[in-house]
Amino acid sequence: MSLHEYERKRRFDQTPEPRGGQAGRDARRPIFVVQLHHASSRHYDFRLEADGVLKSWAVPKGPSLRPGEKRLAVEVEDHPLDYASFEGDIPQGHYGAGHVQVFDHGHWTCEGDPLEAIAAGKLDFILFGEKLGGAWKLVRTNLRGKQRQWLLIKRDDEFAADQEADDLVAAPAASAAATARSKPARSRATTSEQAAPGTPARAPAMPRKRGNSEAAWKRRALELDGARDTPYPPGYPPQLCKLRALAPAGDDWLHEIKWDGYRLLADLVQGEVRLRSRNGLDWNAMFPEVVAAVRALPVRDARLDGELVVVDAQGRSDFSALQRTIDGTAKAQLRYLVFDLPGVAGVDISRAPLRQRKALLKTLLGDGPGLIAFSDHVLGHGPEVFATSARAGLEGIVSKRVDSAYAGGRSEAWVKVKHEQTDEFVVVGYTAPKGTRSGFGSLLMARVDKGVLVYAGRVGTGYDDAMLKSLLARLQPLHSDRAPVELPAHVPFKPRSVHWVKPQLVAEVAFRGWGKEGLLRQAAFKRLREDKDMAALQADAGDGAGTVTITHPERVVYPGDGITKGQVADYYRRVAPLLLPELAGRPLSLLRCPNGAGGECFFQKHYAPSLGKAVHAVPLKQKSGTEDYLYVEDIDGVLALVQMNTLELHPWGSTVAAPEKPDRLVFDLDPGPGVSWPQVKDAARQVRANLRKTGLESFVRLSGGKGLHVVVPIDPGPSWDTVKEFCEAFANAMAQQQPERYIATMSKAKREQKIFIDWLRNGRGSTSVCSWSLRAREHATVAMPLRWEELGKVDSPDQFTLDKALQRAARLKGDPWKDIATLSQALPHA
Repeated sequence: MSLHEYERKRRFDQTPEPRGGQAGRDARRPIFVVQLHHASSRHYDFRLEADGVLKSWAVPKGPSLRPGEKRLAVEVEDHPLDYASFEGDIPQGHYGAGHVQVFDHGHWTCEGDPLEAIAAGKLDFILFGEKLGGAWKLVRTNLRGKQRQWLLIKRDDEFAADQEADDLVAAPAASAAATARSKPARSRATTSEQAAPGTPARAPAMPRKRGNSEAAWKRRALELDGARDTPYPPGYPPQLCKLRALAPAGDDWLHEIKWDGYRLLADLVQGEVRLRSRNGLDWNAMFPEVVAAVRALPVRDARLDGELVVVDAQGRSDFSALQRTIDGTAKAQLRYLVFDLPGVAGVDISRAPLRQRKALLKTLLGDGPGLIAFSDHVLGHGPEVFATSARAGLEGIVSKRVDSAYAGGRSEAWVKVKHEQTDEFVVVGYTAPKGTRSGFGSLLMARVDKGVLVYAGRVGTGYDDAMLKSLLARLQPLHSDRAPVELPAHVPFKPRSVHWVKPQLVAEVAFRGWGKEGLLRQAAFKRLREDKDMAALQADAGDGAGTVTITHPERVVYPGDGITKGQVADYYRRVAPLLLPELAGRPLSLLRCPNGAGGECFFQKHYAPSLGKAVHAVPLKQKSGTEDYLYVEDIDGVLALVQMNTLELHPWGSTVAAPEKPDRLVFDLDPGPGVSWPQVKDAARQVRANLRKTGLESFVRLSGGKGLHVVVPIDPGPSWDTVKEFCEAFANAMAQQQPERYIATMSKAKREQKIFIDWLRNGRGSTSVCSWSLRAREHATVAMPLRWEELGKVDSPDQFTLDKALQRAARLKGDPWKDIATLSQALPHA
């Protein structure tokens, strides 16, 4: 579904519901919301964010927290993201009339692509809400009806209870994580002081309310050496490490695992929690379950320092899994591993010896397993611990003096010792130095992928002054006016700031794995490989042609005609010269069909690295942030989408170069029951004639479905709101002049013998199918552009199947829309 259906059902000048098509959020964890809807039939609306909208189900009886109990969930139209905060009264006479209130909200995750799971009919996910938490599943049934029916089922875990939604309507807001009857199974963390170096860690600890009063905790804290009867200030800077090559020996050091996650500082002040990143970003909204876990501590005042991680079954932190969990494509359990406590119960214990602080921290967190955990340590045996961590596949260790105070900034009291991962990359550019640094700021690296250079990231550390000078002298003679690689849209610097060089120098780089965008993490320069060149890298990588590989080309995707995935790819290759002028360089929505045209399909508009290197991201501003949409530039990009089971291509009416300046209008003529094909063709001609009265020429396209598209090019300049208002007014005028033939706002139930002039395709983010795109229909029909004079010879809107489209492409002497890109015409003011 899309917001087109949401908009069609509502009159936004008469209902308080948010208008669809423009809602957006910054790139944070996917949200969910459950709303209690007092409509003609009281029910709960269950909504999950996916691909920029809220996928929605109506649950008549509401969610049940009883494990295994099935609740009917009827799939309804997608809603905009800003609907998540909507509360109020929908007026009588309007769709969904009645009172709406938010019952619960929070974040959710699942394993893998949620759109594919929804299309497949089985979605396993985890909720992090104030009333609902833990594992759930949605399973589509085989029952037939106007709307698809699912079952919403709670899985048996610590969040299950003998309750249902109605029991919780009046309950006060409190995190489900804080009220669960027990906590998730334990994962291995680190070793204790008494354990042998490198042995499996005990379970992470979840704080539990205990009988100790705040006064008792204050007495304990004041007993520590150097404690002061004053609160440690919130907002404190974190203690940082210096890098060492070898682990320190001796019993005056303790050693912790170096966790691979996000540094997280927590200020608990008078029962209120503020989470902070190392750089001071407010992370409360990002990690509400951590907020709840800290608030559940048996004190009202504390300062915590730790690392937010995902721990795998072997006890290793997995940074990639952490990123996927945060962006909602994995459902791993977050862990807040706390390793220091500079203040508690109104007492500043930052000057107390570290070993005393950690002992009090361990007591504070308790022994139960859960989200918040004590990051344990080994006393002494530094070299042995470091060697053991290597065998365990860990990033390294952090060694700390047992008698050290907690002081913001970098010092010799905390040191990190890391195991390195190295590889060779070709240098493709460099950035200018900043501050007092000389030479250059960082080197830009690329790797070889199937014979093509692909950007791999920047390397800004590992150089001394002499190296900076000598490397710059090697780079300057290699200057290039042409960029050897394409930079992804999300790089944190401007492409014009790069000094590009010919790809000749090969560097050895130490790094700590790959981020979710496919770029180097924590990379440091080691040396130039004088014994290797670009040819050697290509030989190592395997020489490739740079083309997209279509896996399982034999798989049938159009069962009605036996057309395979390979044939779909071949079709798009052969029509590329006709397809790309209307497709390349425009934000896209895709219709992906993992199980072929006969299975469940879903729309996707957001960029994902899994789509392939030939698919690009374009950051587009939304109401509350910036989101990466997707686009392609060439046939490799189209084939990469085919490889990911894309059948239909739906471009925006604007380009990625000027996304806020639409240059295409589309009127979709959708015939209701009883309307003949000749009547649809006559309607298209009448739309053309009326557009000419406003000074606009137009082009016609078979939709590949039931109707026709009349497409109007305009000079970029008017806003999306202006364009949409014009299209609405145009459609309404035709409907008012000939109400027996046309409608512009009615529901499908009232379209008998009428043609709906669909003007809703012209809002920001709305799309229509591209010329020469296949349709996900039974017989692989194609959206075919025509010359106006050809329209009379066409017998049906789905006349062109894949084979016939290829025949037409072969005999065409020119693009039937060849003038659309050069035609200059302004949108009328009135």
